[in-house]
Amino acid sequence: MPTHTLNRRSFLRTTALATAGVALSARSWSQVVGANGDVRVAVVGLNGRGKNHLESLSKVKGARVVALCDADSAVLKRAAAAVGGGVETFGDIRELLASPDVDAITIAMPNHWHSLAGIWAMQAGKDIYVEKPVSHNIWEGIQLATAAKKYNRVVQAGTQIRSGEGLQEAVAWVRSGAIGKITASRGYCYKFRASIGQCGETPPPPSTVNLDLWCGPSPLAAPHRSKFHYNWHWFWETGNGDVGNQGIHQMDVARWFLGESGLPRHTMSVGGRVGYVDDGQTPNTQVVIHDYATAPLIFEVRGLPAKASAAAGPDQGTAEAADAAASLMDDVRGVKIGNIIECEGGRLVTNSYFEARGYDSGGNLLKEFKGVDRHMQNFIDVVHSRRTTDLYGPIDEGRVSSALCHLGNISHQVGSKVAAGEVRESIAGDSVLTEAYGRMAEHLGRNNVDLGKTQLTLGAPLAIDGQEERFTGENSFLANALLTREYRAPFAVPQLA
Repeated sequence: MPTHTLNRRSFLRTTALATAGVALSARSWSQVVGANGDVRVAVVGLNGRGKNHLESLSKVKGARVVALCDADSAVLKRAAAAVGGGVETFGDIRELLASPDVDAITIAMPNHWHSLAGIWAMQAGKDIYVEKPVSHNIWEGIQLATAAKKYNRVVQAGTQIRSGEGLQEAVAWVRSGAIGKITASRGYCYKFRASIGQCGETPPPPSTVNLDLWCGPSPLAAPHRSKFHYNWHWFWETGNGDVGNQGIHQMDVARWFLGESGLPRHTMSVGGRVGYVDDGQTPNTQVVIHDYATAPLIFEVRGLPAKASAAAGPDQGTAEAADAAASLMDDVRGVKIGNIIECEGGRLVTNSYFEARGYDSGGNLLKEFKGVDRHMQNFIDVVHSRRTTDLYGPIDEGRVSSALCHLGNISHQVGSKVAAGEVRESIAGDSVLTEAYGRMAEHLGRNNVDLGKTQLTLGAPLAIDGQEERFTGENSFLANALLTREYRAPFAVPQLA
């Protein structure tokens, strides 16, 4: 793997990130104080969250972006132009990691790359910031967390809600018993997702994409979808559905309030991909319940709008149509994307990443909490200090919350499509799940989904051995097979634990 050098002089020119929809702060790259002592950062994966990483890093003290990496040369070229040039560019992450001019990397690649890229980086002596979910499956998350300890590296999970002082204060307030014991910790992702359509024959990937590098740990094959980028979220080989896309944040917050450090005792999912027919595989409508000792954790996904009149065809045809449908999403107590922590004496409500409100049982406002995103700055600060206990998103927390996404999806994948009556009968003993399912069924009815004709998937009830992080009892054979995946050389996640 060749070693690359950096043209520092050209990089330190005054620049602005003005393309690809990224807006920079007024502070230019050339105005970084103490450049010789800065953490030299590379951003890997530049088409989605990577843009946000660049924006965040432009505002962070003590860091400089010195390199960019992406398997799509067109995306890489746009990003390099966006930062004004002067950064080293790489198509292959292995070449980037061989560079002695990089101290840390931020990983915004598709989910199937997160753990492998992070482990490789730590083996190369780099610290990492890794997007959520930190793994594509449960086993990978264990290896990633083990690598952090083995190689003594700083690893920040991209669970940025934990960095806001408002939510930190809210968690402490609820845990203090200010509104009584928690009875249910709920998360919601009512986020519009249009059909991705059907493409018929598998189209070739963009000519600018190195497919071998893009696929990495997943099978080498052109993806069966019309839109190459982003829609990988809705396929099992590369993504984890909205449970693992948006839902990781809300389940992380819900578990944070509970104070539970490990996996639940049981997990179950009910849902499906309904309301349209397309090439996507992951559910667009789903309820997942995790049985914790403190209280149940319930997470809901709704990708369809509040009613059918807001729906349209594949990708909603236009951005305007998609925006209109998104504005008509359902909500619970004003929450479309967020959390409600129900307690014996009231509730805590958050529909913003960094703000929350506490109410008594009569609905009277008791307390407000406000904060800002400090996650990337916290990462860089800890890279400097090496005090990993100061991390807001430690990898041990990130990998457990990521595992909650995988548990819900495993229950779904091992489950079976059944009639609505059988769903109701099977979950009748669980009042919390029954209530959530009832609201989901009403929602689907408003979208003209006839559950008398359309079957949902009743997920397999999974019993979890928290010590071994494996499934036991009924369904365990099939479920345990989904704890990991088959890898292809040379992109195999190494076994470290």
